[in-house]
Amino acid sequence: MSDAVLAQALGICSALLLLSAVLLVWRRAQVTALPLLALQGLALAGLVAVIAISEGSLELLGVALLVLLFKSIVIPLALARAGRGEYGGAPLINTATSLIAVAALTALAYAISAPLAVLGTGPAIQAIPVGIALVLYGFLLLVTGRHAIAQLIGFLVIDNGTATVAFLSSGGVPIIVELGVFLDVLLVILILYVLTGRIRDEYGYADLDDLTELHD
Repeated sequence: MSDAVLAQALGICSALLLLSAVLLVWRRAQVTALPLLALQGLALAGLVAVIAISEGSLELLGVALLVLLFKSIVIPLALARAGRGEYGGAPLINTATSLIAVAALTALAYAISAPLAVLGTGPAIQAIPVGIALVLYGFLLLVTGRHAIAQLIGFLVIDNGTATVAFLSSGGVPIIVELGVFLDVLLVILILYVLTGRIRDEYGYADLDDLTELHD
């Protein structure tokens, strides 16, 4: 794969990763959040596949398939079952403030990644700020979400961001490690599925703001 084609393919995947994360911050209803999370998993799988093809690595192609399976199919479906159509009320900050925060975090991501330029000038290194931006967006979703599912989506965006940085900077990690990470994330979702189900059966909702008032 030529450098021009590699740069274009990585650019498309990176743009989809960034766009899906921005839309997750902007549109937080579950009806749109879970498809966007699946799109982000698809974009991450595409990014890994592009790197695998450019390096001729069959192991990375296997990792790309795992990313596609877990992050684009299994995890969104598990979240849909866990949420049962719920996503909670409005986030702690409004849409306009969220988008301003996204712009500031994007600038911060590029500032943080500036020292990484010493690693090289290839298209993969140049796309690292996208992964850092995803991590920052995920923290924004995590701290402003008012529902357990909303906060878990923020955690998953953080995980996608760290995976993006890992793949772009070093070509990823061994497939057995990736499988372990996917299983850990899936275990967290299954635990949340059980907990939110019990909470919903007991109180009729799983909004974190309402739950914090139970001690009064």
